[in-house]
Amino acid sequence: MAQQHTRIMVVDGSTVSRAILSRILRQEIEGAEVVECKTGAEALDRLESEPFDLVTTALLLPDMDGLDLSRKLRKSRRHHYTPVVVVSGDADARLLREGFKAGVTDYFDKSQGYKAFGGFIKSFITRHSGLVGRILFVEDSRTAAAVTCDILENHGLQVDHYTSAEAALEALENLDSQLRDSTDGGGYDLVITDFYLKGSMTGGDLLHAVRAKMHYSQQELPLLVITGTDDYQTQVEVFHAGANDFVAKPIVEEILIARVRALLLIKHQYDALKQQAETMRWLAATDSLTGVRSKRYLLDHGEDFIRDPANQPVCAMVIDIDHFKQINDSLGHITGDHVLADLGELLDTEFRDAMVVRFGGEEFCLLVPATPAEEMLERAEALRRRVAGLRPAGVDITVSIGLASSADAGGGLTQLISRADEALYAAKDAGRNRIHVHLGDEILPSPLGDAPALAPTGN
Repeated sequence: MAQQHTRIMVVDGSTVSRAILSRILRQEIEGAEVVECKTGAEALDRLESEPFDLVTTALLLPDMDGLDLSRKLRKSRRHHYTPVVVVSGDADARLLREGFKAGVTDYFDKSQGYKAFGGFIKSFITRHSGLVGRILFVEDSRTAAAVTCDILENHGLQVDHYTSAEAALEALENLDSQLRDSTDGGGYDLVITDFYLKGSMTGGDLLHAVRAKMHYSQQELPLLVITGTDDYQTQVEVFHAGANDFVAKPIVEEILIARVRALLLIKHQYDALKQQAETMRWLAATDSLTGVRSKRYLLDHGEDFIRDPANQPVCAMVIDIDHFKQINDSLGHITGDHVLADLGELLDTEFRDAMVVRFGGEEFCLLVPATPAEEMLERAEALRRRVAGLRPAGVDITVSIGLASSADAGGGLTQLISRADEALYAAKDAGRNRIHVHLGDEILPSPLGDAPALAPTGN
């Protein structure tokens, strides 16, 4: 999807002020497209034919004042709802008294300094972002549905209209099964439904199903109810059924859009927090240097991994970079970090089916699912040879590897890794750059290995 740029119009009679404000906006707001106008007439002419997301104007213009410009804007079809910010250093009681009726959205005092202007506009855009969202709309009246759909779609919203609560619930459940655990979006951002619907399910029943059956919270999926009456008992029923808000018929466009905007903001804030939480979980589960899973992830998920019947038998592989301390001591820790990062990338590439973990320091641990010991030996030997030819950061490295299989060991994660770790130390004691496997009560060298030259002594 192409990036959507924010189009901002700056209206000011001062060439210097226009230039400063425009430069700040371009610097502070990524992808902002800024158009400068020196008079109200020039601004209105462009606003008649071009879309803008925000208009900033000086209070005093060569041909009119900012309040006049805002009033004319509110009468236009294209920019009836476009935010208007007055930028002035000499605001008086008139602005405070008439600004609301003139349709001014906000005011920035230039006495705060131009630097503060950029932060003000960034915050303003966040609070007054355009309407973006996918709406599930339920209305059995064709006339009412046509009018409401036109309003919503004219404001850039995607609308899926259903005439019954049953059809809407089925659509929501189908989409829910595909997207409920996804952080990529694609689901509904808001449900709008008439409270009284024909059929066995009313709008109230639909709300109850969304809240009690599907367990959507008011932040996760806001609900807006349209009612034909505004008596307090109906309002109580609406809120008890799980609605966030309601609007009464006949629909007034300004009121409907204000309610929709407020509820979409709740939804988008929920999505942002969900994405942030997912990012934090990913960071906690990932080793920042090598890109493989962290030891914390292994401790949290390793037990379930090896007990999953679909993963049997699970082979544990513990890998240690030979003489890594010498690399750090002689070539520096930055070179050592490059070695670790390149090895982590290789392990992730060669063992996409496995849980690849940085166990600590120069040690890695792999849990490889559904792999017999014989096959694991072949894969481990192939890996050992790949590492010998890897030369990360121009450094010759080798690894020692210990193997153990869940088919040969009872117990859980701790016992399986301990057996692989014992085999690793046997491989190191035997001269490094080799593989040993823990079988039964014995630790044996790999029968597939060649005869590697003895590595120099040291860590």
